Amino acid sequence: MNTHRSLRDKENQKKWSMIHDFAENLCWDILSQQDETIVWKKTCKKKCYTSRKAGPAVCDRSHDVESPYYQPLNPCISGMGSQRWISIESRTPWPSRVALSSTELGIYGVHPEDFAEDAASWKSVVHNYWSLLSPLIFSDHPKRPGDEDPSPPFNMLRNVLDMNAHFGGFNAALLDAGKSVWVMNVVPTNSPNYLPMIFDRGFVGVRHDWCEAFPTYPRTYDMVHAEGLLSLGTHQKQRCSMLDIFLEIDRILRPEGWVIIRDTALLIETARSMTTQLRWDARLIELDRSSDEKLLVCQKPYFRKQQ
Repeated sequence: MNTHRSLRDKENQKKWSMIHDFAENLCWDILSQQDETIVWKKTCKKKCYTSRKAGPAVCDRSHDVESPYYQPLNPCISGMGSQRWISIESRTPWPSRVALSSTELGIYGVHPEDFAEDAASWKSVVHNYWSLLSPLIFSDHPKRPGDEDPSPPFNMLRNVLDMNAHFGGFNAALLDAGKSVWVMNVVPTNSPNYLPMIFDRGFVGVRHDWCEAFPTYPRTYDMVHAEGLLSLGTHQKQRCSMLDIFLEIDRILRPEGWVIIRDTALLIETARSMTTQLRWDARLIELDRSSDEKLLVCQKPYFRKQQ
């Protein structure tokens, strides 16, 4: 709202006072103000939450501020109760923040050696994926608006969905390899909740039950990646079938988009039968002989409308 005009109008002045006071009681500080634009910043001063005289209450200890999914809305603010209460100024600059310190890993109960092993494994996996698929889909020089078409192979991969993100290692490996992609990291509700860790690494993500529709527009993603997702359903009572999950993947995948699934050999064989029903082009790839896992690489075909 125009704060200069509000000084001359009692009604606008009343509205402005209400907004200003409410933001102040949330412990937001005004950074800048120009005409109709006002920028607030969430405070980094811990004492603000204890010195407030009005405004929403601070959530009590029984309220888990780190697991807000599938919970009713609560009229309270988290304050500084979380171990993750670290100001932006105190964080390591991007992209160095991708590699969390041992102290930060301790917040999530993750051992530094396990984290390092996960990172090294994903670097190798991404290298293998690129070697396997680059003749078909990848170019490390994506077309930008106004550019002429690049030489084949064209860059057909930009939006990537990781259905079982775990620590966000797949996203981190793509970043480390300099790949020009954007990743949505999904932490399934039937797996450990590492979503706060993914956020603290500077990535985007969401927690989701894959027996429900994923809140996104049809044909959003160029590639869908799932490592160990099918195994999660075998350890708990599943509310939906594997075919239900594959139908949802088909809905959110672009025509000619790619699906990479890595899991146990038995589950991959079952998944391969699903791809036949969906009319995906599928290729089964053997991994290390000492491993029980297999890789299923699929492409959703583009069906032209019959004249």
